[in-house]
Amino acid sequence: MNNENKSKQIVKDKYGKIAKSGNENCCGPTSCCGTSEIMNYSMFNDDYSDSDGYVADADLSLGCGIPTEFADINNGDTVLDLGCGAGNDVFIARRLVGDSGKVIGIDFTEEMLDKANRNNEKLGFENIDFKFGDIEELPIESYSIDVIISNCVLNLVPNKQKAFSEIYRILKSGGHFCVSDIVTKGDLSKELRDSAELYAGCVSGAVDEKDYLNIIKQAGFTNIVIKKSKRIEIPEENLKQILSEQGFSEYQSSLEGVFSITVFGIKN
Repeated sequence: MNNENKSKQIVKDKYGKIAKSGNENCCGPTSCCGTSEIMNYSMFNDDYSDSDGYVADADLSLGCGIPTEFADINNGDTVLDLGCGAGNDVFIARRLVGDSGKVIGIDFTEEMLDKANRNNEKLGFENIDFKFGDIEELPIESYSIDVIISNCVLNLVPNKQKAFSEIYRILKSGGHFCVSDIVTKGDLSKELRDSAELYAGCVSGAVDEKDYLNIIKQAGFTNIVIKKSKRIEIPEENLKQILSEQGFSEYQSSLEGVFSITVFGIKN
């Protein structure tokens, strides 16, 4: 198994376990999310509970922003959510597109899709479609989507250039994306990048913010704007359980910080 496939398998295993265990305190201080129970994945999460269309059973506290807040979604739009999980952002977006629009959720973790479909069965929305798919090879027709959203997922994709090329391919001319994601400022050491725990927790798969924005630009997008940015503080005691003494020292000296950003871009 090559490194990219290994990374994807780490994500499938981790998030499949989260989906099976439900959302009650799963990612809290006594996390059931990981075998080592070190990373608290909800440390990135923003509060959705006041958002129109919010469905508590679909919120597993795995996001790092609220992309729908800045996504300029209109009634009648066709919206695609990449890495939809249990459907949290899909249900928020469905409220915005109304009965005349459509929302598609893509995920490659079967357990998440099962949970998302069960949530939708309770709600009875006929214009929501959850599909199995890989973000690097999206099962979506070219030029078919008005708005693409994603929440703390693209940092987990090994080939980000391919992911944003796929986003560009399937958007209509004049369509746009708005994604919340984790980036760094400064360099991640090899030990940080090799940590499976930090990878599944959205950290070691992140790239430098400048590189991230350059990937988006190279894919062909224009009017690229960071709508929101916030620093993420990872508790020292968590890092010290994952990293060696030298690795922790390198983390402190070479990394300016880990940030959640919400980015917007247009396909002309």
